[in-house]
Amino acid sequence: MNRRHLLASALAVLTLAAMPLARAADEAPDVWIKRLSTDVLDTIKADKSLQSGNLAKIIALVDSKIMPNVDFLRMTASAAGPAWRKATPEQQKSLQDEFKILLVRTYAGALSQVSDQEVALKPLRASPDDKEVVVRTEIRGRGEPVQLDYRVQKTPGQGAGWKIYDLNVMGVWLVETYRGQFAQEINAKGMDGLIATLAERNKANARKN
Repeated sequence: MNRRHLLASALAVLTLAAMPLARAADEAPDVWIKRLSTDVLDTIKADKSLQSGNLAKIIALVDSKIMPNVDFLRMTASAAGPAWRKATPEQQKSLQDEFKILLVRTYAGALSQVSDQEVALKPLRASPDDKEVVVRTEIRGRGEPVQLDYRVQKTPGQGAGWKIYDLNVMGVWLVETYRGQFAQEINAKGMDGLIATLAERNKANARKN
C-alpha cells in the first residue's frame, strides 16, 4: 500500500469518526460527504496531535462518534460473509471491536501527511428516491488525485439519515478486501481463530507505536 493510498484511507476512517447526525437526514448524500470530509481535513490540519498519529486521541474520537453515524455492523457482517450468521452475539461483538481497532491503527500513521489536501465531488449518479448510492470523490493536493468513494444508505426512523457502509480507496473496496482475508482465516481456524488473529495483529501494531 503506497503513501497516497494510506493517506486517503486514513481520511476515510476519520471521516467515519467525525460525522455528526445533525443535518444528515435532510442533506443530499454527496453534499453530506463533502461537508463532513472537509470538516475532517480542517480538523486534522488544525490539530498537531492528530497529524502526528496520536492513537489514543484518534481512538477516542472513533469511540465517541463512529457508532451513531456509520453502519459498522453491516460493514463487519459483510466482511465476515456467511460465517457472520453462524457467529454468536459475543463473537460478533468481538469481531466488530477488533476490526475497528485494526482499521484505526492501520491508518493512523498516515495522518502526518495531511497538508494542502481538498475534497472534490464527482457527479452523483442517483435519483432523489434512492436509498443506497455511491458518492464518488477525489482527494486533491500534491501529486495525482486520489480516488475515495463511499457506499452510503439512508436509514429510517429515529436517527434517520445517511450512513456509510463501505469505502473505495483508489479502486479497492474495503469490505471486499477484508472479506477475502477473513474467509481464509475462518476456513482455516473458524470465527474464534479470525478474532484471535485480528487481536494479535492489533497487539503487534500497538507495540510499534
